[in-house]
Amino acid sequence: MKSIRLWLAAALLAGSLVASAEQPPYRIDDFARVEKIDAHIHLHGSLPTLMARAAADNFRLLTINVNYGDFPPLPQQRSAALALRKGYPGRVELATTFDAAGSERAGWAQEVERQLADDLDAGAVGVKVWKDIGMQQRDPDGHVVMIDDPRFTPIFRMLEERRTVLLSHVGEPRNAWLPLPEMTIRSDREYFTAHPQYHMYSQSQWPTYEQQIAARDRLLDRHPKLAFVGVHLASLEWNLDRVAKFLRRYPNASVDLGARLSHVQLQASLDRDKVRRFFIEFQDRILYATDIACAGPQEDSACAATAHDTWLDDWRFLSSAETMQSEEFAAPLRGLSLPRDVIDKIYSGNARRLFPTAWQARTE
Repeated sequence: MKSIRLWLAAALLAGSLVASAEQPPYRIDDFARVEKIDAHIHLHGSLPTLMARAAADNFRLLTINVNYGDFPPLPQQRSAALALRKGYPGRVELATTFDAAGSERAGWAQEVERQLADDLDAGAVGVKVWKDIGMQQRDPDGHVVMIDDPRFTPIFRMLEERRTVLLSHVGEPRNAWLPLPEMTIRSDREYFTAHPQYHMYSQSQWPTYEQQIAARDRLLDRHPKLAFVGVHLASLEWNLDRVAKFLRRYPNASVDLGARLSHVQLQASLDRDKVRRFFIEFQDRILYATDIACAGPQEDSACAATAHDTWLDDWRFLSSAETMQSEEFAAPLRGLSLPRDVIDKIYSGNARRLFPTAWQARTE
């Protein structure tokens, strides 16, 4: 009798899981009604049109500071992000970063710890490390600075102790190590043509793709309690089996979709059911994100239009079963028609769980 009761309980649980996975999908006209978070965006300066568009589309935003030459200097990024956070409480949050230049100096880590503590106390909800570690930073003796270098240990230990999320862009899409004609995505060909310094196919003096990924994994092996988001699908965007293996290996890790949904769509054009199963299996570990960058009033209106179009196109792919065509590759594809509860987690629930103090109404 006991075994029968256990079997019935297991059957009911399995049935409830199937029922959950078979929830009806949202419709396109649900888009503005459902709360959504773009958990990876770069906002620089006053952007009233974009902010109005985000409110109309029911989006909250995480703007991420990055030590990138195409962006303003880090102090300027910090002040702009804090101003947006103050001007749009409950709508905008920020993730801070640090400059890895000079990291070989005695006392450097302590200086960075103080800076990050100040930023977190001022309202930052996470810390970003970028591809300059592993792809740009060298010591004076020519040694390449990698993300698993012990010099960063005090910083990551501080983040563990503060239960602060580390967002990591280590390496690049695997396309960066391929010749331009062999790259699978149009925008990758355009980006690496415009930014040849990051086209690793012709930059053999830097570590390989697999060496970049291995260094990131050694960091996580060393800091198993670190709350971690591998942005850009953890730079494993080309193969969702690799992303799945990464997520199974590191239970405290999540991934975001920033600027990599086209890679997912390419895989969906080949095997939609497999891609759909991936999203359902890892529904608690995926954050919606775009990686859109907006540089103040001169780009405000255009950026608002781009954001709206991107947000709406991505919603169609994730929530509907429509047949669609990407601008990134030739093959047609169908949307994933994900269940409502899966959409809710990917679009807001997971971000709210990882950043529990973020996007709250407040007076400052």
